Amino acid sequence: MKRSDDRTGRLEIRDRPISALKPYAGNPRTHSKKQVRQIAESLKKFGWTNPVLIDDDDGIIAGHGRVAAAKLLELKSVPTIRLGTMTEAEKRAYIIADNRLAELAGWDEQLLAIELQFLLDVEVDFDVELTGFETADIDRILGGAGDLAEPERVPEPDPEAPVVSRPGDLWEIGHHRILCGDARDRTSYGRPDQPHRGGRAHPAGECCLAGGVRARTPRLPRWAA
Repeated sequence: MKRSDDRTGRLEIRDRPISALKPYAGNPRTHSKKQVRQIAESLKKFGWTNPVLIDDDDGIIAGHGRVAAAKLLELKSVPTIRLGTMTEAEKRAYIIADNRLAELAGWDEQLLAIELQFLLDVEVDFDVELTGFETADIDRILGGAGDLAEPERVPEPDPEAPVVSRPGDLWEIGHHRILCGDARDRTSYGRPDQPHRGGRAHPAGECCLAGGVRARTPRLPRWAA
């Protein structure tokens, strides 16, 4: 593969022995063992789609993770592109930019969910984690896609309907109690006729609501305002 470039002239992809390549000791980008394994799985599935960038001395400018993955796969050589016109400052800046600029991109999670769902549907045995997203991430993204849909419309209360409950009413439903009140009001948790544990309503028993409730056969409150 060859191409022309106004700055660097002709660039060629050439295989170079891994043993000849020199990782940059000052590379601030780190690669965990887990990520290197993920890169290795990607290389096995998709092949080399992104050559390693090197300088005139076979120093690695970009592709440290891919080289580490190639070693894990016990490969002897990797495709490289030699960038021989960069100054030392330019090389160091590019090493940082090559990683940082990709981090600044975002995700359209609706479109991402569509793409991930396609991969799940197209082949039963396709490993979707080859995308770099783990199963938990995929579940979250697919689960959150529905949250982006138009929310369900809740009808406004009919002002002409009879009032069944008012703030301050305490309802008894079996062993449970429901208070019509404001959950932000501390006094809602300290009613003298509302048992409380630890100074607050117990989630499995009493429940404080911020709105009124309606029922077909309501039991009247034990006390009335």
